[in-house]
Amino acid sequence: MARAPAGSPQELFAYRYGAAPAAPEPPAGGDTLAYLAGRRSCRSYLDRPVDPALVETLAAAAFCAPSKSDLQQRDIVILRAPALRGEIDALFPDDPWIAAAPAFLVFCGNNRRQRQLHEWRGRAFVNDHLDAFFNAAVDAAILLATFVIAAERAGLGCCPISALRNHGGRVSDLLGLPDHVFPVAGLTLGWPAEEGEISLRLPLGVTLHEDRFDEAGLRQAVEAYDARRAESQPYAKQRDTADYGTAAPYTWSEDKARQYAKPQRADFGAFIRAKGFRLD
Repeated sequence: MARAPAGSPQELFAYRYGAAPAAPEPPAGGDTLAYLAGRRSCRSYLDRPVDPALVETLAAAAFCAPSKSDLQQRDIVILRAPALRGEIDALFPDDPWIAAAPAFLVFCGNNRRQRQLHEWRGRAFVNDHLDAFFNAAVDAAILLATFVIAAERAGLGCCPISALRNHGGRVSDLLGLPDHVFPVAGLTLGWPAEEGEISLRLPLGVTLHEDRFDEAGLRQAVEAYDARRAESQPYAKQRDTADYGTAAPYTWSEDKARQYAKPQRADFGAFIRAKGFRLD
């Protein structure tokens, strides 16, 4: 497996994408660019607690992130009680590293406060449709991303846990989430036990567009990415071989196609509606 370079943002970008974007002249924000170019998720932690005061400070930094129309529809639940943490950890029996993380947070979308404002001010809540859910979900996602950056810049490692939504109802009950408040993702947090790996990404020519969306050459670009990733970062195991057999090489696109060839979270819409949202 190829190792990422320890170098400039351009070298790190080139490793991640296969080619680097144009460098700014003169370079600006080089330290931040180098951090982002080389950032990686962490799933292995030292047996060392994270100071609760530090977690609160990181949360304060994260809540500085942009929020749609200043509505501030996002909350964090920090799991402290061992019994509660144990029940959350038990939801992920195939991922013991989650239970091994010193800290666990749950990022929530919260459209409840907005509705309470309407009640307190005697104003009708007339936007009871998909956008009410979507705005809160996006706010929570921005908060999560900002917390990750703050935590990693403080020397911590973390990994978002989207599988939390596989158990939306159970998590909601355990955390006492009222109507119109819902879990978006969990986050493990701790001091890294190892450096981790920089994930290769699709080339910028696939995901970065100018003026209009453009899929010209998409399949060829994905196939080239498949080959580069299979060579540099091969999967440790293949998904659902009993149903799909084994593939050689086993590529990113094959893995993702297999992943979403199986039903996932088919009940999540029902859960969100049960939380009081209309998704018209």
